[in-house]
Amino acid sequence: MDKQTKIKINGHMMKIHIITNDETNPVILFVHGGPGGINRHDVMHNHLDLLDRFTLVGWDQRGTGGSYTGTDFSKLTKDLVVEDAACLVEWLCKRFNKDKIFILGLSWGSCVGTLLCARHPEHIAAYVGYGQLVNGHMNEVLSWRWALEQAEKAGDEKAVKTLKDMGEPVNAIYKGGSEDLHTQRGILNKYGGVSPRLHGDKYMNGRTGAMKAVKEYTRADWKGYNEGAEKSLRKLWPEIGLLDFPKTNTKFEVPFYIFHGHQDMNTPWTLIPDWYEKIEAPDKDLIFFDNSGHNPMTDEPEAFKKAMREKFEAVMKKDKSRI
Repeated sequence: MDKQTKIKINGHMMKIHIITNDETNPVILFVHGGPGGINRHDVMHNHLDLLDRFTLVGWDQRGTGGSYTGTDFSKLTKDLVVEDAACLVEWLCKRFNKDKIFILGLSWGSCVGTLLCARHPEHIAAYVGYGQLVNGHMNEVLSWRWALEQAEKAGDEKAVKTLKDMGEPVNAIYKGGSEDLHTQRGILNKYGGVSPRLHGDKYMNGRTGAMKAVKEYTRADWKGYNEGAEKSLRKLWPEIGLLDFPKTNTKFEVPFYIFHGHQDMNTPWTLIPDWYEKIEAPDKDLIFFDNSGHNPMTDEPEAFKKAMREKFEAVMKKDKSRI
């Protein structure tokens, strides 16, 4: 099966892409970042070697890409996206005759994934968060400070002035809103804080180039991304700034794994260890990838997938549910 389709989930038509060589294989649902940053072009094309063991599912979240049409942005909240994810998980379990599926959450998707595990553990076999967010406010403060420090070391007067003019963010919000956020990410990327592969490249140019490199998105998907991604970001970002998982989410009923790039200053790796030590779960692990930034699945794909396979196989040996 290699099928792109729209299904009604939690009252909204959403776009998913399912690829499988065997419908009895365990299911992995990829929860993209952003908010609004669809990633089917990556997970459904660059990691097809996983099909020897898994069914892969890509999903455009409400408000972006193929799930943009009909979105009421006045009602878009993180909690709504989490409930959408829960409904999709339940739909996938019924579709593939499973009790549980695996969840991979990237960046903003790690916020959705973490809350999904906390609120709806019953259908989750295990979770892997990568580019894992921990505390929304400190995430941006540390990211901004690191970018400023690197620009100062490089004698980049233009970047230093730009960062100082926008000022240190409060609850992840910059004075200039999302425009300042994009600017900061561009400078961060310039000095390798997003990915060692993209060091010096323009942040969004690299992303759109990757999206266009494969034939994953229809014209309607592109329209939904171009019109919806920024709307999703602006609506949901203030909620991200208030997240503080070390205070609110430390106990989970599912195996909980964090795969993080040691060069990631987009969601700074330095915030991970203290939260990890507080986490209680049936099984947990923290794996750092030394040559990776924000997305170790892309920066070190073979090492990432090897670790993921090992974790998921171990879960399947222990859990007697239909996975």
